[in-house]
Parts: sequence; structure tokens; C-alpha cells
Amino acid sequence: MTIGEQNGENRYQRLAERLASAIHAGTFPPGSRLPSLRRCAEAHQVSINTVLSSYQRLEDRGLIEVRPQSGYYVRTLLPTLHTPATPPQTVKAPSDTVLDLIDTVFATQTNPAFTNVSLACPQGIDFYPSGRLSKIMTSLLRQQPQLIGTYPLPPGNPTLRREIARRSLILGMTLQADNITVTHGCMEAIQLALRVVTRPGDCVGLETPTYFYLLPLLASLGLKALEIPTDPQNGLSLDALELMLSEKRLNAIIAMPTVQNPLGFSMPVAAKKRLADLVNTYQVPLIEDGLYAEIQFGKTLSPAVKSFDRGGWVIFCSSFSKTLAPDFRLGWVIGGRFTSALHKLKAVSSMSESGLLSETVAQFLESGGYDHHIRRLRRRYAAQVDAARALIAEYFPNGTRATVPAGGFVFWVEFPEQVDTIALFHRMLAENICVTPGTLYSPNSQRYRNALRLSCCYPFNARYTHALQRIGEVACEMSEIAPGLNAGQTP
Repeated sequence: MTIGEQNGENRYQRLAERLASAIHAGTFPPGSRLPSLRRCAEAHQVSINTVLSSYQRLEDRGLIEVRPQSGYYVRTLLPTLHTPATPPQTVKAPSDTVLDLIDTVFATQTNPAFTNVSLACPQGIDFYPSGRLSKIMTSLLRQQPQLIGTYPLPPGNPTLRREIARRSLILGMTLQADNITVTHGCMEAIQLALRVVTRPGDCVGLETPTYFYLLPLLASLGLKALEIPTDPQNGLSLDALELMLSEKRLNAIIAMPTVQNPLGFSMPVAAKKRLADLVNTYQVPLIEDGLYAEIQFGKTLSPAVKSFDRGGWVIFCSSFSKTLAPDFRLGWVIGGRFTSALHKLKAVSSMSESGLLSETVAQFLESGGYDHHIRRLRRRYAAQVDAARALIAEYFPNGTRATVPAGGFVFWVEFPEQVDTIALFHRMLAENICVTPGTLYSPNSQRYRNALRLSCCYPFNARYTHALQRIGEVACEMSEIAPGLNAGQTP
């Protein structure tokens, strides 16, 4: 079906997405000329104005550029990372340097004077359906005033658990509401899972780089971390993991197989199947962090590893904090064979979550409002990631590389070796700009010293783009390498 034959007013958006997919797939390679406005209009049976709007949208995303008297061309794309990290095969506790940096980064989040391009905390009311949730909550209080006078009990609101079970189908999971424990966000879900399946002194396998707040969490529970080699595009090295499992070096694993933070990859489906087979064969629990699993950019969603779990050794954790209502702090854990233990531990840890907030989210899910909202978020984040990568290609030092995320709003940037991102971090703090240096994402404070994670979950306005430009300018100064992909080696 051509774009012109489809219903709806937003034909230019659908055409832009189709052309963006073709660019990412290499159908239109970097430097190639796009079809003229007239030819594209004829091919897709739309107006020239529709094509023009589509091309302008792609230009805003940094995917194409206009050349006067010549036409529209695909921009040179930022080089991607290919080489997997090979960490030392030693058990590490997070260094004090890493923990102190994490505290400093979080402190800037509450300071309105800072421009934050680092933390994965979407900011701005337009990222959330606040108006719709407010109306639902007001109606609930009017119709069921007893909600605020009722103590909620674990494992959580039954309507919400039923809706979570229904939504799990889109990630390939077939669940019952009884499998689900409602938690205080995703971090509590992971913490509860760790407390159920490990004991102090145990060793937990982590991707490298990994989500930085897992490091102080493991330390607080008396657990050790063992980094598993991780490919920036395909995820965990399953051969390395199998060797560790066969040597009985791991008591549990934490991983984000779908839209990983900070690299942004999604493991191929075949690799997810093998990962599920490995943890079931060796009977070592996998705590699957699915926080970004619904913010995938592809037309079809990649399934969760949990969907291939035959013996209940995969524990799936997620929440609505990144997509719906961070202040509600509603998450959940799907416990598999550990469901009963998780129910009990939640009860003695924090009892249960708000019945009013749970019922509000449940009704929003049931109405279909969440489906519409998440589709809009996927389009917005895909556009903002593309635009941020285009700015990096323009302003960061020649030789900079970055991952291409499969979804979400974070990705990994690797500078030339001359750039120490801890020094860059302190330089930018002096300008009220916060970045997260790569060393935060490993227990070893000497690793990833020329890398950082960028987040695109803020309004993409002049303040945000200026911050990226300044980061690039300071990095160029530190490295004595000129900006831009085609620049020489001296400014």
C-alpha cells in the first residue's frame, strides 16, 4: 500500500518514518541523493507538500541535508561501535570514585540551574499523559472515595496486575495476574529479586558497561560483580557467559537484553532463546530488566527473554516510571519459580503500593490510552536520538563513535582516547552542564575513561542543543582534534 492510499492526516509522518527506515537500512547510503519532491510524490501518491514536510522532518532529525540548487542528500552518519569490551575476569566491588561520581550526578538532577544531558529521567509534562491521568484519578475519587481509606495489600492491585499480564503478550509472555508482584518502581523489583536469589558474598554477572546504579545496589547487599563481555550491537557474549556458568562462578545474572542501558542494543531473538536455555540448563536465575522494552523503534517488538523461559529461572522486572508517571513509582516483577518468595518479601519490605494510583494506571491501560501514548513516545525518542547523533557528528571531535540504539532514549558515545570524560565531567559542571562519564558504568574506575552516556529524554530545545555543542567544543579543546567527521586532526 502506498502512503497516499492510507487513511489519516499524518501522511508526512508515515512517509518520513518509511524513508528513515530506508536510510538506516542502507537503501539510501550516506551521501546519496534522495528522489526529487515530484518523483517521491508520484511514487507514494501524495502531494508535493507532503513530501516536503517529510523531508523537513528528516532534516530536523539530522538524517538528511539540503544542498541549494541540488536537492536533498543523506548526511554522513556518525560511526558506530563494533568492538566488544573484554573485561578482566576478576570479581570487583565498585570503587569509591565510581560511587562518589554517582552521588554528584544525582545531585545535579534537582538543581534547575543545570542542563542535564545525562540522566535517564524524562523531564517535561509533554512526555507524560498527565491530563488524562488526572481526569481518571478525579473520577475515581468521586466514585470510589473509599480508595484513600483502604490499606492496599500485596501482591498489589488486582486490576493493575491483570492489565500488566495482558500487556505482557506484546513481549511474547503469557502470564497470569497471580505471577505478578507490584513494586515501588523497577529498582525495588530488582532489589527484591536479588534478595530472593542471592546471599551476601555471592557473585552477580553484569553486562559491561551496565546501568550505573546497579553497582551501589550490589554493594549495599554485600554482593560482588563480575563483568561479562558485551557487544555494543548484539549484547552479552553467550560463549563467555556459558564458560562462567560451567565453572560455577555466578550465582545470578542481571541483564537488559532489550534496549539496554547504556548501549541501547537489543539482543537478536536467537541469542535471547539461547540465553534462556543457558540459565535454565545451569539453573542460575536471570533478572531481566525490561524497563525500556516497550520503547522499541522497530515495527514489531522483540520478545523478552522471559518469553522463552521454560523452567521459571528468568525474573522479569519493569515499571511505568519512564513512560507514564514517574511520581507514581509503580513497577512490577514477574517471579517465575520465585513468585511466592517475592510476594512474601514485598510484604515484609514495604507492604504494597497505592491503591488509588494503581487503579488510575489500570484504567488508563484498559482504555487503550497507554497504547496511543507509547506509540507517540517511540516516534519522539527516535527523532530526538537521530537529531542528537547529528549534532555529535557536527560538533564532537573527529573519530568520535556512538552506538545506534534499538529504542529508548540513551546511547553510548566513545571519544578519541585523548578525551578523559571525568575531566570533561568536571569542566562541564563549571558551566552548569551535567554528563555521566563512562567510568560510572563499570566497577572498575579505570574503564571507559574516554566514554560517556547521553540521554535524549529532555525537551530538544536551544538549551539542550547548546549543551551538546559545548560538550563537543570542550572535548575538541581537550583532544586538540577538530570537530566533524571530515575534519583534519588539528583544529
